[in-house]
Amino acid sequence: MATKVTRNNASSGSRRTMTWSWWIKKTKNGATQYLFNQYRSSDQYNSGILFQNDDKFRFWDYGGSSNDINIITNRMFRDINAWYHIVLAIDTTQATSSNRVKLYVNGVQETSFSTETYPNQNHDVRMNEAGSASQQQIGFQGYGSTFQSYFLGVMSHVNFVDAAQLTPSSFGSTDSTTGEWKINTSPSVTYGQNGFFIFKDGNSVVDQSGNSANFTVGAGSLTKTEDCPSNVFATMNPIAPNDANGNFTHGNTSNNTGASAWRTMYSTMGDNQGKYYCEMKYVSGSNQMFGIFSLDEKNKIKNVGYIGDNNLGNRAVGIAKPGNYYINGSAADYPGGSNTSWTTGDIIMIAMDRTNKKVIFGKNGTWMGSGDPTSGSTGTGAISFQTEDFESWGFATSCYASTSATNFGNGYFQTTAISSAGTNASNLGLFEYNVPAGYTALCTKGLNE
Repeated sequence: MATKVTRNNASSGSRRTMTWSWWIKKTKNGATQYLFNQYRSSDQYNSGILFQNDDKFRFWDYGGSSNDINIITNRMFRDINAWYHIVLAIDTTQATSSNRVKLYVNGVQETSFSTETYPNQNHDVRMNEAGSASQQQIGFQGYGSTFQSYFLGVMSHVNFVDAAQLTPSSFGSTDSTTGEWKINTSPSVTYGQNGFFIFKDGNSVVDQSGNSANFTVGAGSLTKTEDCPSNVFATMNPIAPNDANGNFTHGNTSNNTGASAWRTMYSTMGDNQGKYYCEMKYVSGSNQMFGIFSLDEKNKIKNVGYIGDNNLGNRAVGIAKPGNYYINGSAADYPGGSNTSWTTGDIIMIAMDRTNKKVIFGKNGTWMGSGDPTSGSTGTGAISFQTEDFESWGFATSCYASTSATNFGNGYFQTTAISSAGTNASNLGLFEYNVPAGYTALCTKGLNE
């Protein structure tokens, strides 16, 4: 999120017993990213909770010359499409050393660690202290004038409980239908003196625990997202084979390449049936192409220039700036031929009917070629594509020395909010223009409709 979120305790709380609970979604791997840091400027004592650059989770507590606590998982956290529930429960008064620090992931206790240095009994950790010289920092590490190691992703329902070592059941539960670990949006816990609850159902840092332990947003900004633990939305896939020259930002919804060559990126989700809608904006640069793509062909992406080139055969459809479309490397005029060219600043609407193997494009609220996404198998103004029944199709963008932004339903193009939400019968996602009847956002709830 590349944003400073901080507060200072008015007085110290328990430094021996506490519980953290985060719901987080990573958007980048291979980078050091802090969930929490507390730094005492007088003696450089630190307490940090983070993902290392090898994607392992770490909790450490530094006493000036060595780590009094150093817990590092063997497990790597590399899923950039899913939300993780992380619970770190501390009680240094416990007689058994391994009970003094407990880590849970999605409701299950983590027991496999590459490093296990537990604190001495009754150790005071370097967090939950008072004063401006010991700042609490969410989502980054800061000391002196240096701010670094920002968390690159999305956070939701961040809880800190002072003076209690809790289990994940306080913050989540197993869904009786799906068997998945799901969020408890209103935990019934006693937060203690310095406890807090932020990022509840939005980007607010106003404490919801009743303690008025509000945080402050410093440099940067926080953007609200519809993507949440109970409904995961698609993004562009940063671990796609062709991402070497594609730079992903804004929660992997924006991408660019400075290279004078085509680079193609595609969504983290797709489906082999159903009807899905998204919007793509040409932000800046030389050239772009937007479209749809068979995710089953992702291994060919290394050899792909643009959406619809011949390396993908019939398994992609891309629309170019002049308004013509490409399949298997061949260009064709758009059906109907009207309102098809587009340029910088335009928003391209994409209605993918995977069930009927049709796609219709629009621009700034009007469907190209007088298309009708609700026409089904008739395909009024639609482009037909070939596919096997089992193939999952998603959305894709190709950039040539340019920047694009996709609204998968979060209601933003980069940091620019949609001007006024269009109608959306599914109530899944926020879009600039009206979502056609029968279509939905590409998200987990949309996939299950």
